[in-house]
Amino acid sequence: MADFTEPYPIREHLEAYLDIETTGLSRDYDGITIVGVYLFSELKAKCIQLVGDEISAESVLKALEDVDTIYTYNGSRFDLPFLYCLLGIDLTDGFAHHDLMYDCWKANLYGGLKSVEKQLGIKRKLNEVNGYEAVRLWWRYVDNDDATALAKLIKYNREDVINLKILRDMLLQYVA
Repeated sequence: MADFTEPYPIREHLEAYLDIETTGLSRDYDGITIVGVYLFSELKAKCIQLVGDEISAESVLKALEDVDTIYTYNGSRFDLPFLYCLLGIDLTDGFAHHDLMYDCWKANLYGGLKSVEKQLGIKRKLNEVNGYEAVRLWWRYVDNDDATALAKLIKYNREDVINLKILRDMLLQYVA
Protein backbone atom coordinates (compact mmCIF):
# COMPACT_ATOMS: atom_id res chain seq x y z
CA MET A 1 0.00 0.00 0.00
CA ALA A 2 1.28 3.48 -0.93
CA ASP A 3 2.20 5.94 1.81
CA PHE A 4 0.40 9.25 1.18
CA THR A 5 1.67 11.06 4.26
CA GLU A 6 4.30 12.98 2.26
CA PRO A 7 2.81 15.90 0.34
CA TYR A 8 3.11 15.50 -3.40
CA PRO A 9 5.14 18.41 -4.78
CA ILE A 10 2.95 20.30 -7.23
CA ARG A 11 4.84 22.54 -9.62
CA GLU A 12 2.99 25.72 -10.45
CA HIS A 13 2.37 26.68 -14.09
CA LEU A 14 4.65 29.59 -15.02
CA GLU A 15 3.84 31.75 -18.06
CA ALA A 16 6.17 34.23 -19.73
CA TYR A 17 5.03 37.22 -21.79
CA LEU A 18 7.98 38.19 -23.97
CA ASP A 19 8.70 41.24 -26.10
CA ILE A 20 11.93 42.57 -27.53
CA GLU A 21 13.00 46.04 -28.61
CA THR A 22 15.49 46.36 -31.46
CA THR A 23 17.44 48.98 -33.38
CA GLY A 24 15.40 48.18 -36.50
CA LEU A 25 13.56 45.47 -38.37
CA SER A 26 16.47 43.60 -39.99
CA ARG A 27 17.91 40.56 -38.24
CA ASP A 28 20.97 40.95 -40.49
CA TYR A 29 21.83 44.55 -39.61
CA ASP A 30 20.08 45.48 -36.38
CA GLY A 31 20.50 44.50 -32.76
CA ILE A 32 18.37 43.75 -29.73
CA THR A 33 18.22 46.56 -27.17
CA ILE A 34 15.81 45.12 -24.57
CA VAL A 35 14.39 41.69 -23.83
CA GLY A 36 11.35 42.05 -21.60
CA VAL A 37 9.81 39.07 -19.84
CA TYR A 38 6.73 39.25 -17.62
CA LEU A 39 6.57 36.09 -15.54
CA PHE A 40 3.15 35.15 -14.22
CA SER A 41 1.75 32.32 -12.14
CA GLU A 42 -1.18 32.03 -9.76
CA LEU A 43 1.22 32.84 -6.91
CA LYS A 44 3.47 35.55 -8.29
CA ALA A 45 4.22 38.03 -11.03
CA LYS A 46 7.61 39.49 -11.90
CA CYS A 47 9.03 41.59 -14.72
CA ILE A 48 12.59 40.95 -15.91
CA GLN A 49 14.18 43.29 -18.43
CA LEU A 50 17.58 42.68 -19.95
CA VAL A 51 19.09 45.82 -21.44
CA GLY A 52 22.00 46.25 -23.86
CA ASP A 53 25.06 44.29 -22.75
CA GLU A 54 22.95 42.27 -20.28
CA ILE A 55 21.39 40.45 -23.25
CA SER A 56 22.92 37.05 -23.98
CA ALA A 57 21.64 33.57 -24.72
CA GLU A 58 22.45 32.60 -21.14
CA SER A 59 20.66 35.58 -19.55
CA VAL A 60 17.53 35.10 -21.68
CA LEU A 61 17.38 31.38 -20.84
CA LYS A 62 17.95 32.19 -17.16
CA ALA A 63 15.04 34.68 -17.24
CA LEU A 64 12.85 31.93 -18.73
CA GLU A 65 13.90 29.27 -16.22
CA ASP A 66 10.94 27.07 -15.16
CA VAL A 67 8.62 28.67 -17.75
CA ASP A 68 6.07 26.41 -19.39
CA THR A 69 4.62 28.69 -22.09
CA ILE A 70 5.95 31.83 -23.77
CA TYR A 71 3.34 34.29 -25.10
CA THR A 72 4.20 36.92 -27.70
CA TYR A 73 2.47 39.18 -30.20
CA ASN A 74 3.82 38.49 -33.70
CA GLY A 75 6.65 36.70 -31.95
CA SER A 76 6.77 33.81 -34.40
CA ARG A 77 7.66 36.24 -37.17
CA PHE A 78 9.68 38.84 -35.23
CA ASP A 79 10.81 38.27 -31.63
CA LEU A 80 11.73 34.58 -31.77
CA PRO A 81 13.54 34.73 -35.15
CA PHE A 82 15.48 37.80 -33.92
CA LEU A 83 16.54 35.96 -30.77
CA TYR A 84 17.50 32.91 -32.80
CA CYS A 85 19.48 34.84 -35.40
CA LEU A 86 21.34 37.11 -32.97
CA LEU A 87 21.70 34.89 -29.90
CA GLY A 88 21.44 31.40 -31.40
CA ILE A 89 18.60 30.29 -29.12
CA ASP A 90 15.46 28.61 -30.40
CA LEU A 91 12.76 29.34 -27.83
CA THR A 92 10.38 26.90 -29.51
CA ASP A 93 12.76 24.14 -28.42
CA GLY A 94 12.03 23.48 -24.76
CA PHE A 95 9.12 25.91 -24.40
CA ALA A 96 5.59 25.99 -25.71
CA HIS A 97 5.11 29.20 -27.71
CA HIS A 98 1.77 30.89 -28.27
CA ASP A 99 1.53 33.88 -30.61
CA LEU A 100 -1.43 35.99 -29.49
CA MET A 101 -1.61 37.75 -32.86
CA TYR A 102 -3.26 34.68 -34.40
CA ASP A 103 -5.84 34.57 -31.59
CA CYS A 104 -6.56 38.22 -32.35
CA TRP A 105 -7.13 37.38 -36.00
CA LYS A 106 -9.60 34.66 -35.00
CA ALA A 107 -11.45 37.33 -32.99
CA ASN A 108 -11.37 39.76 -35.98
CA LEU A 109 -8.81 42.00 -34.26
CA TYR A 110 -6.18 43.13 -36.74
CA GLY A 111 -3.16 45.40 -36.67
CA GLY A 112 -0.15 45.71 -34.42
CA LEU A 113 -0.26 45.27 -30.66
CA LYS A 114 -1.04 48.95 -29.99
CA SER A 115 -3.92 48.90 -32.48
CA VAL A 116 -5.42 45.78 -30.92
CA GLU A 117 -5.03 47.30 -27.46
CA LYS A 118 -7.02 50.34 -28.60
CA GLN A 119 -9.72 48.14 -30.13
CA LEU A 120 -10.10 46.32 -26.80
CA GLY A 121 -9.77 49.40 -24.57
CA ILE A 122 -6.46 48.33 -23.02
CA LYS A 123 -4.86 51.49 -21.64
CA ARG A 124 -1.28 52.66 -21.96
CA LYS A 125 0.57 55.33 -20.03
CA LEU A 126 3.07 55.95 -22.85
CA ASN A 127 0.71 56.47 -25.77
CA GLU A 128 3.24 58.54 -27.71
CA VAL A 129 5.81 55.73 -27.91
CA ASN A 130 5.73 53.20 -30.76
CA GLY A 131 8.32 50.94 -32.37
CA TYR A 132 9.89 53.79 -34.35
CA GLU A 133 10.12 56.00 -31.27
CA ALA A 134 11.59 53.07 -29.30
CA VAL A 135 14.50 52.95 -31.76
CA ARG A 136 14.98 56.72 -31.44
CA LEU A 137 14.96 56.48 -27.63
CA TRP A 138 17.67 53.82 -27.73
CA TRP A 139 19.93 55.91 -29.96
CA ARG A 140 19.37 59.00 -27.76
CA TYR A 141 20.57 56.90 -24.85
CA VAL A 142 23.58 55.48 -26.73
CA ASP A 143 24.64 58.66 -28.55
CA ASN A 144 23.94 61.19 -25.79
CA ASP A 145 24.06 59.07 -22.63
CA ASP A 146 20.43 60.14 -22.13
CA ALA A 147 19.28 58.21 -19.06
CA THR A 148 15.77 59.69 -19.38
CA ALA A 149 15.42 58.20 -22.87
CA LEU A 150 16.53 54.79 -21.60
CA ALA A 151 14.11 54.96 -18.66
CA LYS A 152 11.25 55.76 -21.05
CA LEU A 153 12.22 52.87 -23.34
CA ILE A 154 12.31 50.47 -20.38
CA LYS A 155 8.85 51.68 -19.24
CA TYR A 156 7.54 51.21 -22.78
CA ASN A 157 8.82 47.63 -22.93
CA ARG A 158 7.39 46.91 -19.48
CA GLU A 159 3.97 48.11 -20.65
CA ASP A 160 4.27 45.85 -23.70
CA VAL A 161 4.90 42.67 -21.71
CA ILE A 162 2.31 43.41 -19.02
CA ASN A 163 -0.28 44.30 -21.66
CA LEU A 164 0.37 40.96 -23.37
CA LYS A 165 -0.98 39.26 -20.24
CA ILE A 166 -4.00 41.58 -20.19
CA LEU A 167 -4.57 40.87 -23.90
CA ARG A 168 -4.39 37.12 -23.35
CA ASP A 169 -6.93 37.32 -20.52
CA MET A 170 -9.30 39.35 -22.71
CA LEU A 171 -8.87 36.97 -25.64
CA LEU A 172 -9.94 34.00 -23.54
CA GLN A 173 -13.52 35.24 -23.88
CA TYR A 174 -13.19 35.51 -27.69
CA VAL A 175 -11.17 32.43 -28.67
CA ALA A 176 -11.75 28.94 -27.33
